[in-house]
Amino acid sequence: MSTSTGIGIANLPNQRHKIVAKQGAHFTIMVVGESGLGKTTLINTLFSTELSSAKDYRRRHVKQLDKLTEVEIIKAELEEKSFKVKLTVIDTPGFGDYVNNKDSWAPIIDFVDDQHELYMRQEQQPQREEKSDLRVHACLYFIRPTGHTLKPLDIEIMKRLGTRVNLIPVVAKADTLTQNDLALFKQRIRDVINAQGIRIYTPPVETDDEQGADHARILAAAMPFSIIGSTEDVTTHDGRVVKGREYLWGVAEVENENHCDFKKLRSLLIRTHMLDLINTTEDLHYENYRQQQMETRKYGEPKVKKLDNPKFKEEEEALRKRFTEQVKAEEARFRQWEQHLIAERDRLNKDLEAAHSAIKQLEGELDALQVGYGRGSQRR
Repeated sequence: MSTSTGIGIANLPNQRHKIVAKQGAHFTIMVVGESGLGKTTLINTLFSTELSSAKDYRRRHVKQLDKLTEVEIIKAELEEKSFKVKLTVIDTPGFGDYVNNKDSWAPIIDFVDDQHELYMRQEQQPQREEKSDLRVHACLYFIRPTGHTLKPLDIEIMKRLGTRVNLIPVVAKADTLTQNDLALFKQRIRDVINAQGIRIYTPPVETDDEQGADHARILAAAMPFSIIGSTEDVTTHDGRVVKGREYLWGVAEVENENHCDFKKLRSLLIRTHMLDLINTTEDLHYENYRQQQMETRKYGEPKVKKLDNPKFKEEEEALRKRFTEQVKAEEARFRQWEQHLIAERDRLNKDLEAAHSAIKQLEGELDALQVGYGRGSQRR
């Protein structure tokens, strides 16, 4: 039922806009990849500010003995046209930097699961006014530009991340490959992703919005995004000042779509699909985790923690080895002491038998003397 002027239902989006504009939004993005692939530089380039300072990788090999992937949290509040976004960046230094990278993804996967667990536990509390929410809305996985294909380590962690977060693969430092090599490399990555059944985020195609649907198809076809990150201003040969990297042959421009897919990635993360990334995290990934946990646990029952951190495993193995060595040493000492007791017992038994023999001999001699004495008395 409607009237010529309407009853005001159509004004609901405007009301929603006012609420969202007043409350702002929060967005959590995780960056995963080997050191030196430009993760920090890309984040700073994406949000046009220095959220994180550049890291010194000259001492990264000093930490080889740690063999531990760390998780660093960077928080910032960005404002544009009076709209505020609380941004959280999750960095994962140490991943893939070691000769033996077995289970190096465990701290990353545990962090993602722990955030779902923490949010679920907060929802079960009587008071839920201030909920801490670090659920990851988008995960950028940085692929080294080798020109070949994905490494086994890439495949393993992408399989695990794809079922937990909105996984967005990117080819780092795309300016190190030619356009033909880059196109071939991206196709090989897509082939491996399809063959291995790796789930990556795909922008939804809205059939009622032809322009938006075409844009979503363009974004989907560009994955994995080829990326050039730079926060420095350089001057091109035609006099333009742009963000990019300067080489002898020219300038690799960050926002030039003929050079890389940076603008497409920024559009996906911020301009066109940020809300969908947030909603997908809430409605798909979090709900899948919640359903799985509720089917296997009683209400309010704490989650069973699996201490499968590789560093803890090594420490556990070292403690177990040391304990085993101590047990073996104590057993050897006990056997030696037991053998000493057995030898002492045998010696005492032999001495006792000798004493018994001597007593019997003395008893025989005594009997003989008594008999001889009795016969002598009878003769008298």
